[in-house]
Amino acid sequence: MSPGTAKPVPTRPARFTLDPSFTVGGVDPRLFGSFVEHLGRCVYTGIFEPDHPAADEAGIRTDVLELIRELGVTTIRYPGGNYVSGYKWEDSVGPVEDRPHRLDLAWRSTETNRFGLSEYIAFLKKIGPQATPMMAINLGTRGVAEALELQEYANHPQGTALSDLRRAHGDKDPFGIRLWCLGNEMDGHWQTGHKTAAEYGRIAAETARAMRQIDPSVELVACGSSAQWLPTFAEWEATVLQETYDLVDYISLHAYYEPHDGDIDSFLASAVDMESVIDTVVATCDHVGARLKSKKKINLSFDEWNVCYGLDLTGAENSDSQDWPQAPRVLENSYSVLDAVVVGSLLIALTRHADRVRVACLAQLVNAIAPIMTEPGGPAWRQTTFFPFAQASKYGRGQVLDVRVDSPTYETQKHGEVDLLHATAVRAEDGSVTVFAVNRSRARSLPLHVTLNGLGLTSVVGHSALADADPDARNTLTDHDRVTPRQVSGTTLGDGTLSAVLEPLSWNVIRLA
Repeated sequence: MSPGTAKPVPTRPARFTLDPSFTVGGVDPRLFGSFVEHLGRCVYTGIFEPDHPAADEAGIRTDVLELIRELGVTTIRYPGGNYVSGYKWEDSVGPVEDRPHRLDLAWRSTETNRFGLSEYIAFLKKIGPQATPMMAINLGTRGVAEALELQEYANHPQGTALSDLRRAHGDKDPFGIRLWCLGNEMDGHWQTGHKTAAEYGRIAAETARAMRQIDPSVELVACGSSAQWLPTFAEWEATVLQETYDLVDYISLHAYYEPHDGDIDSFLASAVDMESVIDTVVATCDHVGARLKSKKKINLSFDEWNVCYGLDLTGAENSDSQDWPQAPRVLENSYSVLDAVVVGSLLIALTRHADRVRVACLAQLVNAIAPIMTEPGGPAWRQTTFFPFAQASKYGRGQVLDVRVDSPTYETQKHGEVDLLHATAVRAEDGSVTVFAVNRSRARSLPLHVTLNGLGLTSVVGHSALADADPDARNTLTDHDRVTPRQVSGTTLGDGTLSAVLEPLSWNVIRLA
């Protein structure tokens, strides 16, 4: 059998049992967060395009706003990402005509600051009350003083120089930012102001301590290692948490996935890696807590995750070009059915760890590795990856039930033997249950039997599947709706057992009442 070829799939069904006595934990709505960075066209001609026919009085594209609401995103991280490590927040406030243009070293472009801090907060309000801010602080080229100044400007009601400056700029009410990231990917050699774990741990602790002097109730995220493949992974977290354990609430995780050397089978099992990353960081956090004799639990903020093609973090620093364009087309991945199934599986992985992963951000929201695409002056449309996220956000609220599958397996080059079925289930407050399931087989359907104990479920509300005979099918500028979820017939519930058939290479949402 040639490498990358799936072995024949057994015909036996996959099985698991659901019981309300066995749960993982409650889902924090912020698990369905996203990310807006000043990268490529995420902001300019993405969410903000004043000359667009659908733009409102503030320049926000209302067609994009409608899709964001449909997507169901909650907290939105801003303004980076790598961008934040050179960010001067003062450039992004006040009269637009007075804001300076700056070179952005992270993505080798020119930042106009036309969309800034006030515009970001106003944008969140337009989405609705579910959209809350998650603000990243520059700990690359700046430090404690600038963090405190930003906090005072953003959150203090009035009566100080910076709070009164905000009011003079037209924002009478404080922004109320509760969730703050203490820098971004500071162990990455590509990061402006890159630091060792000891250096970063010290400045993060100093910043956290000072910010809590202004407001003890803020939620703070320390930088974890940027990727599991870095030599700093896990050791970085241990060193940073030794300095910050009693001062922060979360540590961050980042992960991006793509197929390597045509290895689709391993790509379909990307969630195996994601769950390994989560388990390793949880173990590291708990080890540090035990060593410090602390009863506190550090939770996880998986504040960058996605399928991503063509990410080159060294290109900017190695470029000899003198061209620094404004809002260039960068990382505008066009996502296929295959990619959507992997994104669905990653959402399952996050939900399965909802007891410790309390915040997560799909990177990013519009145009750059995003579920929503736009054309300047033209339409906005949903990518294939839009649908798993929207369905998970809509139906994945409540208590996560413990799912332990008995599944046929297949062999992968990267992860070894892997279950064909990846699944989780969430019980809502009204007692309804939603099963999220991925069939990783590229060749065959997978029968599924779920035993339901003590849940009082009597009917199948619906079974939605995202699948296609062409795994490379995608939605494009010329065909916005080539791929959409569709209803599946034949799924039944009787004698305490749910029975379904999962199509090859499919993302499935089965709702029970």
